[in-house]
Amino acid sequence: MTVSTGIPLSLPNRLRELTVNERPQERLERLGPAALSDAELLAMLLRSGTRGHDVVTLAARLLSEAGSLAGLIAWKETDFRRFKGIGRIKALQFVTVMEIARRVLGQQTDSAPQLNRADLIVAHFQSIVRGLQVEKFWVLCLNRKNRLLKRIEVSSGTATAALAHPREVFREAVREGATAIVCVHNHPSGDPAPSAADLHVTRQIREAARALDIDLLDHVIVGQPASDPTGLGYYSFRAAGLV
Repeated sequence: MTVSTGIPLSLPNRLRELTVNERPQERLERLGPAALSDAELLAMLLRSGTRGHDVVTLAARLLSEAGSLAGLIAWKETDFRRFKGIGRIKALQFVTVMEIARRVLGQQTDSAPQLNRADLIVAHFQSIVRGLQVEKFWVLCLNRKNRLLKRIEVSSGTATAALAHPREVFREAVREGATAIVCVHNHPSGDPAPSAADLHVTRQIREAARALDIDLLDHVIVGQPASDPTGLGYYSFRAAGLV
């Protein structure tokens, strides 16, 4: 099946037009990765093109379709496989690289931010939840000043459910010596309104927090402003008076 990407299929063979010294691999060896364009970096991952579409041209088509390198982070295997020259293995390699990029971005945030408000919590998670297709549940272990001690992924579910038992939540909090915790999970649909299951697990965690004398500062559901009737893009159980 032919896929339209907004770029004419009769693009010139860019790789053939380059001298040997100006090809991506040679430039990488001589000048380092910072000297390569976005398309050239993608070309190094692709390694080879297909008949009529050299590797640099194919990389440029990917960028054009995604809008930017950042746009590729949200792509799934099927998105990459729409392009002739990208099979199952290569598509899975791309998905793996994009997941690594997402996790690196998530780990580059301030190592000890103060997370005492829902908007600060959501800002901390923006790069972490971007493009996720499944629900994940995290616990943030905080010190007495509500600064982050450790962020722990408690569970990773399907596109429709993520489970978190208070036992797993507080095991990590006790281990880290946390005086307070924040629970966070994402809704891939973008609508952060809590489900019945979300309300139920929050009640369980709230009661366990009281028994252990660890403050449940908030439980925040992260979505997208465009899918949220309130326009916030997140739901705070504390703001709603439920913790």
